[in-house]
Amino acid sequence: MRGSANLNIMVRAARRAGRALARDFREVENLQASVKGAGDFTFRAAVASARILREDLSGARPNYGWLAGEGDEVPGEDPTRRWIVDPLGGSVNFLHGLPHFAVSVALEHKGRIVAAVIHDPAREELFFAEQGAGAWMDAGRLRVSGRHRMAECILAAGIPAAAGGKGLPAMLRDLGRIIPVCAGVRHLGCPALSLAYVAAGRHDGYWERGVKVPEIAAGLLLVAEAGGLTTAIRDGQAPLEHGEVIAAGGEIFDRFAGAVKGAPDTEPRRGA
Repeated sequence: MRGSANLNIMVRAARRAGRALARDFREVENLQASVKGAGDFTFRAAVASARILREDLSGARPNYGWLAGEGDEVPGEDPTRRWIVDPLGGSVNFLHGLPHFAVSVALEHKGRIVAAVIHDPAREELFFAEQGAGAWMDAGRLRVSGRHRMAECILAAGIPAAAGGKGLPAMLRDLGRIIPVCAGVRHLGCPALSLAYVAAGRHDGYWERGVKVPEIAAGLLLVAEAGGLTTAIRDGQAPLEHGEVIAAGGEIFDRFAGAVKGAPDTEPRRGA
């Protein structure tokens, strides 16, 4: 594949971590009778994936900073660059034997994401992008959906767990506004892949609150390089700083973002 030296390092690291996760995933079903056993196994799989990423990324660029998973942050000698990684996005899916999880790697330079890789080991799909060079899946260029009617759009949402409670009332209000005006809403449980699917045109839009920086850093660049738009849910904020995101193609972005934020729907109805 073509790309910078850094992007090639990221791809190799993500693929190696993905192979380890794929091997571990094949063992998860044998542990389903024991919730604790499966949970411990998933935790160890995430730790092993993180170790591989750390070895490959920091081994190749030891002066870069590091931010991963649950707040694992290490400043680098180069204060302008850091790796941002999620070694197992969609860990609850992994735990339950659902083949929808990912390895996510982003490179940040002076506060901007400049390179991104999202690897789906279960489907063997590799999404990647560099600033100004477009977004790609394997050898194919990615483009966001061109649909312009909300009524035709499939949207993705990050729905919080009921047990946690935080953010659930706001999401229920969102769903009450959005479900009546679109073709359907999906909750797939992996923010990185939800953003990659927006970039690929599989989802027309996606929104979520309460996400961590490593979960969305790579996906934000993928969407941008595929011609899409992103913003935070609250005006004047930024997704990477405040843990919330709206992403969509430009044709529906304003209407979709307005619906999430509670603005009146101005799209003409059929027959109007």
